[in-house]
Amino acid sequence: MAAAKKAVLGPLVGAVDQGTSSTRFLVFNSKTAELLSHHQVEIKQEFPREGWVEQDPKEILQSVYECIEKTCEKLGQLNIDISNIKAIGVSNQRETTVVWDKLTGEPLYNAVVWLDLRTQSTVENLSKKIPGNNNFVKSKTGLPLSTYFSAVKLRWLLDNVRTVKEAVEEDRALFGTIDAWLIWSLTGGTNRGVHCTDVTNASRTMLFNIHSLEWDKELCEFFEIPMKILPNVRSSSEIYGLMKAGVLEGVPISGCLGDQSAALVGQMCFQDGQAKNTYGTGCFLLCNTGHKCVFSEHGLLTTVAYKLGRDKPVYYALEGSVAIAGAVIRWLRDNLGIIKSSEEIEKLAKEVGTSYGCYFVPAFSGLYAPYWEPSARGIICGLTQFTNKCHIAFAALEAVCFQTREILDAMNRDCGIPLSHLQVDGGMTNNKILMQLQADILYIPVVKSSMPETTALGAAMAAGAAEGVDVWSLQPEDLSAVMMERFEPQINAEESEIRYSTWKKAVIKSMGWVTTQSSESGDPSIFCSLPLGFFIVSSMVMLIGARYISGIP
Repeated sequence: MAAAKKAVLGPLVGAVDQGTSSTRFLVFNSKTAELLSHHQVEIKQEFPREGWVEQDPKEILQSVYECIEKTCEKLGQLNIDISNIKAIGVSNQRETTVVWDKLTGEPLYNAVVWLDLRTQSTVENLSKKIPGNNNFVKSKTGLPLSTYFSAVKLRWLLDNVRTVKEAVEEDRALFGTIDAWLIWSLTGGTNRGVHCTDVTNASRTMLFNIHSLEWDKELCEFFEIPMKILPNVRSSSEIYGLMKAGVLEGVPISGCLGDQSAALVGQMCFQDGQAKNTYGTGCFLLCNTGHKCVFSEHGLLTTVAYKLGRDKPVYYALEGSVAIAGAVIRWLRDNLGIIKSSEEIEKLAKEVGTSYGCYFVPAFSGLYAPYWEPSARGIICGLTQFTNKCHIAFAALEAVCFQTREILDAMNRDCGIPLSHLQVDGGMTNNKILMQLQADILYIPVVKSSMPETTALGAAMAAGAAEGVDVWSLQPEDLSAVMMERFEPQINAEESEIRYSTWKKAVIKSMGWVTTQSSESGDPSIFCSLPLGFFIVSSMVMLIGARYISGIP
């Protein structure tokens, strides 16, 4: 019997989407932007002490190989020839810090995840060294001094992990964010692997000058980071090297973008003033500011949006970063056990259609934009004997929307021209209750792409458009039109404002819970037995207990 004829679809492009919660590999048709196949593997997060968040770099790398292999198997079942895959792009969780041995290829410590809080005392000590009238760190990087960014994580590793310190002294250590670790490993690792990152990821380290687009000697000296361990900085769209193993051996890796920049590209926000919001583990609102750095006066970050080619201009963005969005759903599933799967949250919220005056501030890692308040911790407040798990589920979804409203308000004040609608993407956008809540709380339409995989799409576009690959045109006339689903506000403006102002009261109550000494001690008994310093604020807690949280009548 003759073998089935392979489908001819033209050039295809793959994208590694390595996020905080999972790794995926997706394959797109470069002419239509159609998603042809994908595979996903969930990534374990480790919480060795209060406020610490780690992941295994080797598990992350293995998950990439697994996703590539499984996706290619699925393409084979669809009679699609994988030899049509002409390039691979990489999109990744930003800031997460890895140090490895370039001689053995072994990580010298777990990856310290962007959410990790262990460096608060490091941040406070460093902040004392910055002159009050010359915040050169923020002026060069666009970033506030915070536990969020890579430089302080790397400083902690050098100060506290003997194997890291020794490897640096013996010239064996390499540093990188997740993109650099993956590209080095996929392009050969110890056998001449390419040690590089792109401008978007470099701009999140706090060691990179976003004006000169180079590692900054003054910043490296301030954080006491040896420049020899840093990766080479490249554009977001060029051939970095070839895959050296696996079913796609020989395919060029030619696109690299931090996940939020990748989503901005995937949403085709190429014009000054266009913005998108991504709902993932955290929540990230980016607004393209064109070729100029716009510095926020309302708690937002200035960051590199993309540079799509070696000789192409750099674009910048204003960014509002929220630490906990989808992570609160995972917390309800894994820590409280009130849902068995993330999808159940929509069903629970739909049962009640209201939080019944219950407000949830999921400040598990402090508050990011616009507050930058590391002393905050999570609270649930406004509980009564009537409160059950459905109300808490609804309040968790509302929390994501209220946090987005805060950063959107800051964005509008900085830009001067309020957004008329919000383009959204990310896994949580499949939740229709969430999307409608977001429209109600923002009181503007929320517009969702029918193709939700915009982060991976952005990485694929950058890879396919790279010089020497040239299978994906980024000219406006060649970009595929995308169908959109629109959610209009369904409540009156007064009700929206009342709910938002009550949320703001809850946020104030979440602040000031933690001192540096207590947060670094790793002893959860200082506060309570719940993980990540979680606090339930209500005079009725002792009465309702677990019975009502579990929804038992």
